[in-house]
Amino acid sequence: MVPAIVVGTACVVLGLVLYGSFRNTEEVEPPLTAPDLEQALESAFATTSAPPPLAEAVYAAAVPSLVFIETVGGGEGGFSVGSGVVVSDDGQILTALHVVEEAVEITVNFSDGSSSSAQIASAEPERDIAVLVADQNPSILVPAVLGGGVSIGDDTFALGNPLGLTGSMSAGVISGLGRALPVGEDGLILEDLIQFDAAVNPGSSGGPLLDRNARVVGIVTALVNPDGEDSFTGIGFAIPIQAAAGGAGAPPQ
Repeated sequence: MVPAIVVGTACVVLGLVLYGSFRNTEEVEPPLTAPDLEQALESAFATTSAPPPLAEAVYAAAVPSLVFIETVGGGEGGFSVGSGVVVSDDGQILTALHVVEEAVEITVNFSDGSSSSAQIASAEPERDIAVLVADQNPSILVPAVLGGGVSIGDDTFALGNPLGLTGSMSAGVISGLGRALPVGEDGLILEDLIQFDAAVNPGSSGGPLLDRNARVVGIVTALVNPDGEDSFTGIGFAIPIQAAAGGAGAPPQ
């Protein structure tokens, strides 16, 4: 029993010594009160800004390269609208060929508010792709960043001017790959299309299909409606950007 008593006594002595040393400390930090803690949290949150939502960030990065296309004398002999995207530093604009194919007058409107007449520089009907060049580029050009392949289920965003509503964006996912679609009355079949469910309507054609990093992964070319109407029912198609840019002679970045 003696060892136990010795140990116990030693602990008591040690405790008294430590207590005395703490009592001799000139300043002891008081514990934080509830108001102190609340103020500290408010200060921390005030100096930390959350990143913008994904869709907002994609839109801000991509919209400077969007082009609003107006044509006169198209397939219906009147005025129509479409979309395009600047893809090079010298101002080449990638769009869907059917937007401009029969036009006698093409006007491109850039994101800075400037506009110019434009001409078809090259085209590939088999992919419904055309490259336009403006007669007068804006002072500042912001070309899009071109992306790579996509997978089913990837987030995607369609940027364009549906029904003339400029600078519109819709969100969805990649719904299918490698689709084939007959278009027009001449038997043309577009192949290897990206299927997506972000809403598109007339005027969206030629606009960029974007990934979650605001890179262009396709050019919107068609929508499908079983009723034969020009309104969206959840199925849109885009030409993959590798085929669109390479086929029409627009250099990938």
